[in-house]
Amino acid sequence: MLHIEKWKVVLTAILCVLGVVYCIPNLLPEGQQQWLAEKGGGWLPHKTISLGLDLQGGSHLLLEADIVPVIKERMESMAADARSQMSRRIRYTSLKATPEGISFRLSDPAKDKEEALKIARTLDPQATVSVTEDNVVKVTLEPPAMKEIKDKILEKSIEIVRRRVDETGTKEPVIQRQGENRIVVQLPGLDDPARIKKLLGATAKMSFHLIDENAMNTNKPTASSRQVPMRDNPVHKLFIKRQAEVSGERLIDSQPSFDQTGAPVVTFRFDSLGAKQFCTISKENVGKPFAILLELKKGQPEIISAPRINEPICGGTGQISGGFDVKEASDLSLLLRAGALPAELNIVEERTVGPTLGSDSVESGKLASIVAFGAVIVAMLLSYGLFGMFANVALTFNVFFIFALLSAFEATLTLPGIAAIVLTIGIAVDANVLVYERIREELRSGRSIISSIDTGYRHALRTIMDSNLTTLLVAIILFSFGSGPIKGFAVAMCIGTVTSLFTCLMITRLLIAHWLRTTKPSELYL
Repeated sequence: MLHIEKWKVVLTAILCVLGVVYCIPNLLPEGQQQWLAEKGGGWLPHKTISLGLDLQGGSHLLLEADIVPVIKERMESMAADARSQMSRRIRYTSLKATPEGISFRLSDPAKDKEEALKIARTLDPQATVSVTEDNVVKVTLEPPAMKEIKDKILEKSIEIVRRRVDETGTKEPVIQRQGENRIVVQLPGLDDPARIKKLLGATAKMSFHLIDENAMNTNKPTASSRQVPMRDNPVHKLFIKRQAEVSGERLIDSQPSFDQTGAPVVTFRFDSLGAKQFCTISKENVGKPFAILLELKKGQPEIISAPRINEPICGGTGQISGGFDVKEASDLSLLLRAGALPAELNIVEERTVGPTLGSDSVESGKLASIVAFGAVIVAMLLSYGLFGMFANVALTFNVFFIFALLSAFEATLTLPGIAAIVLTIGIAVDANVLVYERIREELRSGRSIISSIDTGYRHALRTIMDSNLTTLLVAIILFSFGSGPIKGFAVAMCIGTVTSLFTCLMITRLLIAHWLRTTKPSELYL
């Protein structure tokens, strides 16, 4: 008991110093926090705890993904694929897309049935193919397959929303799924909710199309073309090929910039495959106009530029000019970088939490923490005297450790998180109580002071580990299956449980060992 390895003493001392140092940035004004981040070279502690939506205010948005049009588009694409593969090979009638797939009737089933079924099975690996008695072939996506498709659409939507929000610099947003087709977005401290709503509501699908010159000459659309207005002059419309030559999905970077005249533009860069496609198309269509199509809202495409290809473009880079201002160029580049939403998102609920409510919550949390801390200190001093003071010193460092770790992880502190910290403060001395009570029992049985303390720590260790591990396990389960505020509570509980265990088994024990070596007491009043 009296002999503790020197490296443990040094390590504990270093951790205590670091715990205090990493807490300090939370107490500094915002200007000094920024100075530490910029001038500290990255090695000075500068990270702080972020306050959640319920503490600092902000915006709460509930988005609903419009999945039905996406499914419909997929079925229509399947129908077009079937029409393309069966053309001039199989005689059929009544080919149409249905909500669950496609169907068509064979004109000569005796001759074409096997080939038709072979083609049908290649249309979608998740689809079920069947033939009715009246020779109608059905390619159907069963409910499990439809659910998987919808889940993937929502997962991708959440990923794109996260990218867009992160690009704006919003700190510690909460983005999570709710139900079958909804996404909850919480943005603490947001000062421009209108811009975020605009960014989240934009589909942002970009593609590159050739101009249909035949349709332009006759001023009539063909089966392979469609008419789309120009962004800067909606009255002026161009006929473009329906099939995109290069998809915007091939973009890997997009940045706002300025052209030679100083006008804002958006520069972009393709991946290797996109660069190759763009190079091939530009080689084959020198002298022809090339339309850049942007669809910010589902079903509302615009041509933002239709330059003429003067020479092959094989560098994989380019720029878009469309009469943008600086903010529009910045937002468009952000949307293109983040990627296109697979489904349109509609805002079905919006709530704003004012900063007054947040500051009141913070003050209430502070008061609760101070009262809990003070009550535990007084209770330990009254119950265990000097040993209670040792436990209180450890409890103080425990609080430092909790806030230091939360700062290091740049965790978001919410009201449930504050509740977890208050709870941790209340139960942090449990381990010390178990040890002290065991020491009392050993002293009453006639053991010496050193033997009683040593036995108290050895015998209480198993109970301490069991109780803390079960608490830690519950916190991990809450984090794994909970969401939002529950996760915040679980994180604070996990950190508090680990730090409480360390402070009891190391700091309190070191203080007691040092006291025994220096005072060599003949009696122990506990």
